[in-house]
Amino acid sequence: MQKFDLRSIAVLLFVGCVMLSNLCAATADERPNIVLIMCDDLGYADVGFSGATDIKTPSLDALARAGTICTSGYVVHPFCGPSRMGMFAGRYPHAFGAPFNLPPSALNIEEYKSKGIPVEETMISKVLQDAGYFTGIVGKWHMGFMPEFHPNVRGFDDFYGFLGGGHEYFPEKYRSVFARQSKAGKKVFNEYIVPLEHNGERVDETEYMTDALSREGARFIEDASTKDAPFFLFVSYNAPHTPLQAKEEDLKHYASIKDEKRRTYAAMVHAVDRGVGEVVEALNSTGEMKDTLIVFLSDNGGKLGAGANNGPLKRGKGSVYEGGIRVPMFFHWPDRVPAGQKFDWPVSALDFYPTFAALGKASIPDDKSLDGKNIWDGLIAGSDPRDGEMLFSMRHHAAFSNIGIRQDNWKATCVGKRWALYDVADDLGEESDLSQQHGEQLDKMIVAAQAWSQQHSQPQWFHSRESRDKWNEMGMPNPEAVFSEKARRR
Repeated sequence: MQKFDLRSIAVLLFVGCVMLSNLCAATADERPNIVLIMCDDLGYADVGFSGATDIKTPSLDALARAGTICTSGYVVHPFCGPSRMGMFAGRYPHAFGAPFNLPPSALNIEEYKSKGIPVEETMISKVLQDAGYFTGIVGKWHMGFMPEFHPNVRGFDDFYGFLGGGHEYFPEKYRSVFARQSKAGKKVFNEYIVPLEHNGERVDETEYMTDALSREGARFIEDASTKDAPFFLFVSYNAPHTPLQAKEEDLKHYASIKDEKRRTYAAMVHAVDRGVGEVVEALNSTGEMKDTLIVFLSDNGGKLGAGANNGPLKRGKGSVYEGGIRVPMFFHWPDRVPAGQKFDWPVSALDFYPTFAALGKASIPDDKSLDGKNIWDGLIAGSDPRDGEMLFSMRHHAAFSNIGIRQDNWKATCVGKRWALYDVADDLGEESDLSQQHGEQLDKMIVAAQAWSQQHSQPQWFHSRESRDKWNEMGMPNPEAVFSEKARRR
C-alpha cells in the first residue's frame, strides 16, 4: 500500500481544490448573460439585415451578420401589450385574459386601473432572478401600473423607464406639461408625459428618450460586470412607436426621404441603432461580450400609417397577416451561435422563456404552463425545432376575430370571416390562396385553432369602455363566426 507524507497530501488537496474551482468556473461560464433588445412597432424591412435600403443600421447589421438571422421570427400578438405579456409569461395572452392593451392611464377607468399581467404568471425575469441572475429592464413596461405589477416585484432588480405603453421623447416637452398640470392640481395624467423612474423613484431625465434608455442599458451592463453572477437585461425601446419625434442631428441623415413621416421614423430607428452600438461597446469594454447572448426583435409589425415598411409582407401592426406578427429577429453569441447564417424555420417569442431558462440552468415552476419550446438545439443545428407544430395568432374585432396559423411552410388566415391558405415559403406576401387545392390541410389547421381557442379566458380588461360594451353587445368571442362550417365555405 502506497504511503503519502503530509507534504504530498497537501499538494494533492491543493490540486483537488484547483480542479474543483476550475470545474465550478467552467460550469458558471456555460450560463450566458442574456440581453434582449426589443423595438416598438419596427417594420420588417426597416433594418439593413432585413432589407432596408433607406435606413442605415450598421450596429444591428454587424450583430446580425455575426449571428443567426431568424427570417421567420414571430411575436405572440399583433400589438404591443399582449405581445410583451405573452413573451414574458411564455403563454398566449388570450389564455390569461390579456388579448387587449391596458387602457391608457388618462382614461382613468376604475375597474381596470388595478389590472396587469396576472401575478399567478411567473415571468421569465423572475425565473432567471431566482436562478441567481442579476436582472434589469430599461424602457417601456406596459404590463400594469399598480405596485403588485411593478418590474421590481416581477423579477427585475433594476428598472429605469416608464410603466405605460408609450412616451414623449423630448424631456423639455413632457416635463413642462407634467409640471403645469401638477401645479394645477391634476391627479390623473397621460402616461406619455409622466416623468421616468428608477426603481420607483422619479428621475429628472434630460436626454432624448432613446439616448437615455441606451445610456441606462450601458450603465446596467457596467454595474452587472462587477457582480459574481450572470445578468439578464431587457432593453425595451419605445422607438419607433408614435409620437414620431426625432433629433435634428438624426433627421439630417435622412434629408433625402421626402415623406415626412418616413423621414422622422428613419431618424428614430437611426437613434436605436446608435444606442445598440453603445450597449455593444459596454459589453466589449467590460469583457462581457464573449459570454453574452443578444436577441433582437420588434414587439409587432410596423405601423403603416406611421412611416413603417413591412415589405414584402402583407399589412402591418394589428394584422394577423405576416406583416403584423412576423418581425426582424436575430440571435448573437460569439462562438456559440452560428455566424453568417439564416434560420428559416419559425421561431416564436414564446420560445424565449423555455430557451432562456435552459441556458440559465433555471428551474421553471412545476405548475407553470408554457406554449413555447426550447429551440436552442434546432437553432444551433439549423434544423426545424417544431416540425409539424403550429403557432397561432388572434386579433379580436367588434363582432368576430381574425386568426393566423403557421405550420411548417403553411399559413392559414381567417380575416373578415374568410379563410385562406398560403405557402409562405414561396409567397411571403400572402397573395395566392391555395385553400381550394389544399382544403384538407386548411381543415386540419382550423380544427387545431378551434381547439386552441377553447383554452382562452374572458378578457380581464379592454382598451376602453366602448370596446368592452361592444364585446358584450356582440356576444364575443363568437367562435361561430369563424369556426362554423358556413365560415369555412365562404
